[in-house]
Amino acid sequence: MTNPGLQSGVWQIISELTMKAIIVPFLALSEPHAGMSRISNALDMLGPGNPIDVINWAGYDNRPLVKFNLAYGSSEIYIKYYVTEPYTKAEHTQSNDEVYEDSCVEFFVAPNAKGLYFNFEFNAIGTCLMAVGPDRNNRQRMDPKVIAGIQRLASLGDQPFAEQKEGLSWELTVAIPLKVFIGMDIKDLNGKTFRANFYKCGDKLAMPHYLSWNPIGTEKPDFHRPEYFGTIKFE
Repeated sequence: MTNPGLQSGVWQIISELTMKAIIVPFLALSEPHAGMSRISNALDMLGPGNPIDVINWAGYDNRPLVKFNLAYGSSEIYIKYYVTEPYTKAEHTQSNDEVYEDSCVEFFVAPNAKGLYFNFEFNAIGTCLMAVGPDRNNRQRMDPKVIAGIQRLASLGDQPFAEQKEGLSWELTVAIPLKVFIGMDIKDLNGKTFRANFYKCGDKLAMPHYLSWNPIGTEKPDFHRPEYFGTIKFE
């Protein structure tokens, strides 16, 4: 029988050796009124994107084509996701709904060593679930008024739709203001390094999937594992 402690230790070593890293460029945009189309176009210019393509768990072999580009401004973090998948749905419309049941892209980030991390989860029409805490079981969902400060631009619009099975390509651009990192007192990103991971999932799609940017060494699907976060450094 495999020793769980030994297995965990081996995965920790693997995680440290394979930890991915991104240098995040600065975009000189006139915030907070740059306009989401301008932000989206600027992110397109950063290149082909970083793949979210790691299948960590047996039994979930569906691998949609997913990439993202990442940048920052004087008071915001910018992310653009590019998705092509065989099944797509977006039924949740209210902040903090269970968007991970839909076609969902996610950004989990630990801004410092306080032991807390934030999860930002978006379905294909931009509905957002946001929470903070030290682990999966101890999380506080953010006030919808705070979430409303996150700008979003979805190529599929903002109206809900049932599962589409003909295959779709879609994009989502988000601008996350630093002020939503409540309790972190983040005023400037230049030179800082955060730990983070990026995900794609669809818990209630016809073909569920769980993809990550940085590998995760757990037995069952679990995105709430900050020990397997990679790093993002703001240049």
